[in-house]
Amino acid sequence: MGFELDRFKGTVDPDFKCNLCNKVLEDPLTTPCGHVFCSGCVLPWVVQQSSCPVKCQRISTKELNHVLPLKNLILKLEIKCDNHARGCDAVVKLQHLAEHAEMCDFSPAKCRNKGCDEVLSLRDVDAHMREACDFRAVGICESGCGMVLTHREQKLNSHCCVRALKAHNGALQCKLLILDREFKKEAIKANQREKSLLAQLSAVHGELQMTALKYQKKFTEYSERIDSLTQTVAFSCKEDQTTNVTAVLLREGGSLGFNIVGGRLCTDDNDGSSNEGIFVSKIVEKGPADKDGGLQIHDRIIEVNGKDLSK
Repeated sequence: MGFELDRFKGTVDPDFKCNLCNKVLEDPLTTPCGHVFCSGCVLPWVVQQSSCPVKCQRISTKELNHVLPLKNLILKLEIKCDNHARGCDAVVKLQHLAEHAEMCDFSPAKCRNKGCDEVLSLRDVDAHMREACDFRAVGICESGCGMVLTHREQKLNSHCCVRALKAHNGALQCKLLILDREFKKEAIKANQREKSLLAQLSAVHGELQMTALKYQKKFTEYSERIDSLTQTVAFSCKEDQTTNVTAVLLREGGSLGFNIVGGRLCTDDNDGSSNEGIFVSKIVEKGPADKDGGLQIHDRIIEVNGKDLSK
């Protein structure tokens, strides 16, 4: 629905009027055929009738479009306050009307004293509550209940301690019920949140365990490699402390029962060529080399059948 014409200062351009409510357009929408209406007027019409209100063609709500240039022009019009009938003489631009209404002293406001249904201008509420309201507090009952005594009860001498205590107890019960409902709602939310967090924590914990196992496996593999290399290097660095052992091996099934590593050529300090040494890397169980006092893993092969392999 649009704005009443008599609220605007001066004459309003006829093009600013809605063809349905005949008021100044509020949030204007245009049809494919070019007719303009308030959004609050045309949307219900199109939903029910599926046609332009002028009945020139059938349309759907998806075909309605905002008219921003027209809307901006209307927002610059000067309009009387919503509370003009209550005494406010302010005239503001339509685009500032909502902002003014929030602070207007003539806005309707209900008395905050319990039991009072008076609706006054915002600027008069405090004075009414202090001076004119029949439900304003004027003291405390001295008959024994200690409840607040209102002006109306004092004037009519109608205060009843039992009734006042029952009413107070009923109010407390209502507050307790409301708080209990709120507590249960919050408890349910907290429980759901806790379950969600526990599920997330469990998922993260499982992922961490899998990652830890994966890296532990890699760590074990690398540790074994390092230990093996350390033993090999330590053995090669202590050749002067080693003992030469002669082992006589007979092939069984074409194998001597051990594997070797090394033997690659390298350059020595005198720019001559030499090899890095040949070492026993594995001894086959129950093979020809698997004998007490025979070859051991990391042993260096110095000579085979009279051929020197140390250089």
